[in-house]
Amino acid sequence: MAEIPRQTVTPAPLATSLGTASRSSAVADVAGLHVAFRREGRNLQALRGVDLRIQSGEIVGLVGESGSGKTVLGLSMLGLLPKTARTEGTVMVDGVELNGADESTRRRLRRRALGAVFQDPMTSLDPTMRIGRQVQEVAGSTAEALRLLEAVGIPDAQRRLRDFPHELSGGLRQRVMLAIALAARPKLVIADEPTTALDVTVQAQVLALFRRMRDEFGCAILLVTHDLAVASTVADRICVLYGGLVAEVGQVRAVLDHPGHPYTAALMASRIGLHADRDSQLPVIAGEPVQPSSDPVGCNFAPRCPAAAVLCREQRPALAVVSKHGGLAACHFQAGEDVARTLSTIATPWVAAASGRSAGNVTVHRLSVRFPGRRGLRRSEPFDALSDIDLSVAPGEAVALVGESGSGKTTLLRAIAGLQAPTSGRVDLGGGRRPQMVFQDAGSSFTPWLTVGQQLEERVAHLPATVRRERVLEALARLGLPGEVSRVRALQLSGGQRQRAALARAVIEPPDLLLCDEPISALDASLAATVLNLLGRLRRELGFAMVFVTHDLAAARLVADRITVMTRGRIVEEGTPDTVISQPSNPYTQTLLASVPEVATCP
Repeated sequence: MAEIPRQTVTPAPLATSLGTASRSSAVADVAGLHVAFRREGRNLQALRGVDLRIQSGEIVGLVGESGSGKTVLGLSMLGLLPKTARTEGTVMVDGVELNGADESTRRRLRRRALGAVFQDPMTSLDPTMRIGRQVQEVAGSTAEALRLLEAVGIPDAQRRLRDFPHELSGGLRQRVMLAIALAARPKLVIADEPTTALDVTVQAQVLALFRRMRDEFGCAILLVTHDLAVASTVADRICVLYGGLVAEVGQVRAVLDHPGHPYTAALMASRIGLHADRDSQLPVIAGEPVQPSSDPVGCNFAPRCPAAAVLCREQRPALAVVSKHGGLAACHFQAGEDVARTLSTIATPWVAAASGRSAGNVTVHRLSVRFPGRRGLRRSEPFDALSDIDLSVAPGEAVALVGESGSGKTTLLRAIAGLQAPTSGRVDLGGGRRPQMVFQDAGSSFTPWLTVGQQLEERVAHLPATVRRERVLEALARLGLPGEVSRVRALQLSGGQRQRAALARAVIEPPDLLLCDEPISALDASLAATVLNLLGRLRRELGFAMVFVTHDLAAARLVADRITVMTRGRIVEEGTPDTVISQPSNPYTQTLLASVPEVATCP
């Protein structure tokens, strides 16, 4: 690694550390915010002293790994923390101090100055109420509700007024949430991972709507996301959180060009880009994030930082001005660019792939799936989810299915798994073992009252008890999980641990075919890179074939030998990853590629 100069950096004054906005023009002003929760007799520190100021009309991207405190900060600014939370510091929004305010004060502030857009709009919308009524409750009239739905780009908005939430796609539901958020003309909108589960084209549309919200309505936006490319697409400034503290803050393009904090550099290195090296594993951040129950003495990133020195482990760094971008970073040595250069040279080549297992080709022949229409008050026509699909997967081959939501990817995967009966056509598994499936939401795929070990043992129930326990521990170790995980329930694990446990269950008895349905869509960049590396390593070690469903073309390029592009239940393009990415022949594929966000940098 390059020699890192060991001079300390002078901390910035508190007024500077809060951000570039002046106090008079700030719509939100957070200073020294600590938030803790008490669970099972332990204090869990979610935020450990956060300073952030958001100016009127500004978009701030709040980024960091899962567990860094992003959502808790957003909830603090909405006045939605649970009553059990213990807080210190100040949270001023539109001149109102939220810490210590009574509930009626918070409600008044939310009505007149705040809007919220959450990750899953289905948990925010009332499933028993029509869309028009839900927007009208905030907008005041049907005419204003219609105008707002049209403003956020909902096609045929007049008809959609009578729809229920379940009758809309994920992208349309998110647009409805944007309309509700805008109805009160808020001064600040908190958007918590609003694009995480959306495909790239809908994501691009939602991000464009955020820019319009700011430009046309003048509201400030705090955009919580784990995707640096999403933040760089729309944000004016970026704030990087780690372990409940601000690691770095500044103008978004300048920070991503010249990171002052090693954590920012590590997040950049672990991004899954369209042009990443397919012959090597992705760089990942070593170690585990700081635990909320711990209280590090020095820098909380020091245990994972390749540039950490003795000072880092003994003294917590304060935010200080970074000369190369004018923002702030909490690093004694501002070693971000040194770490970025080091991580960019790390390239762990893949080991030679094992030969495919003995089963023959998996063949899908002229497969069609038609869902019947509904009768009654809400009539609908029959829907062709798949139409005459032909697909072949050779032993040991990885095929990625990509396309927008509703293109038929998951239906095809479920048909291959035997979970969806075809209307016509057939699936031939080549005489191999039954495919194993890894779902998008690993938590919901585990039985909540059984331990992880008990559920892994079910896959090898034909073996003696002592052998089963050994196989469980071996499978967990292969996925980088300690043996203690076998004794806990899945809901007690982090999102990344649950996804790895799901993979361990799928490969404890090596399958001939592994089916993965959006296994990284809800994971932050570092965890997603870890899971892709694990899938690549497992496939090479165990020799199984894989069908990988994703809306992320960059992930498809890295994990697959062949990319198959689907839309409206049909395959429209197929080829090697580099051919499909570099020389797409179908206009639909070209549209998908044009919608992929890339980290924007300074010219």
